Amino acid sequence: MLKRGSTIGILGGGQLGRMMAAAATQLGYKCIGYAPEGDNVAGELCEDFFTNRWDDKAALAAFAARCDVVTWEFENVPVETARAIPAGRIFPDPRALETAQDRLNEKRFVEGLGGRPAAYAKVDSPSDLEAAADRLGAPGILKTRRDGYDGKGQWRIMSGRDAAGLKLPDVSTIYEGFVEFDAEFSVILVRGQDGEIRFWDSARNVHEDGILAASLLPAGDIVEPQVAEARRLAGEVADALGYVGVLTLEFFATREGPIFNEMAPRVHNSGHWTIEGAATSQFENHIRAVAGLPLGDTRTVAGVIEMRNIIGSEIAGAHAFLAEPDCHVHDYGKAEVREGRKMGHLTRLTRA
Repeated sequence: MLKRGSTIGILGGGQLGRMMAAAATQLGYKCIGYAPEGDNVAGELCEDFFTNRWDDKAALAAFAARCDVVTWEFENVPVETARAIPAGRIFPDPRALETAQDRLNEKRFVEGLGGRPAAYAKVDSPSDLEAAADRLGAPGILKTRRDGYDGKGQWRIMSGRDAAGLKLPDVSTIYEGFVEFDAEFSVILVRGQDGEIRFWDSARNVHEDGILAASLLPAGDIVEPQVAEARRLAGEVADALGYVGVLTLEFFATREGPIFNEMAPRVHNSGHWTIEGAATSQFENHIRAVAGLPLGDTRTVAGVIEMRNIIGSEIAGAHAFLAEPDCHVHDYGKAEVREGRKMGHLTRLTRA
């Protein structure tokens, strides 16, 4: 158990790290961040911040020496960077990054645990893509196996002609067949160092232009009957990885049951509602887990909840939402405002 005043290192400098640092401070810990140059908004809440390349071994060693434990807020932190932190002082285990960073490996891993991903095929050449579109059908989506988020690194294939005419990116890719779904939802859990797992209620997620627009609770009659099966898979994933901290799995709700979409080995955008809407937020419970503290209660404390992302220039008028009863605004403090960028979020609550 991490004693009061200890230092938690955070790999990554975005808004998730910022909210993680706020939770850590509340619990009496200090935070130090580490990320390459950029709009590292987490640094505003950290005692210190290392602005160095991911492969800077000397800087990583200096960073690790000042931290009692290290975690990450960004799933694209290089595995080699995470492994540079001494074993037993970084949570979750870097195996989680290694699994989630390659979409092909991730799907095979989940299949091995009995999960059902969308039909997929490895694509390394134009002929592979044409064969995949022919076998799995179109429409479908071609995705880079690594990197990519919020709709980036993805190409919709509407027909075999699209597959034949697309110039492939110079990286490994994967083709996913189209899934007919009624809703999207996420399962967010926290797993402690002793193996205890707790789940938050699942939100129904609404995407616009490949970006999460809103998360809604209750999730509704389409989603709720499928949550138990999805939770079973998420728990098995967490146990198989020896996971410590908050883990997110995203699903499609279909007539055949939940279809696995992807996992995020970190706190998640669709869990931001937990700050005001749950007894213990995902950020506090992540810190509790990596610090070896008892996990907090994850029950929902409001009857109806809407979390909505504030995108791009919408941030300029965000304070107007505070006129609404029980509406909470979070501004991430990002200096550069651009369309499609998550600048903050708001949470509306209707108390039970």
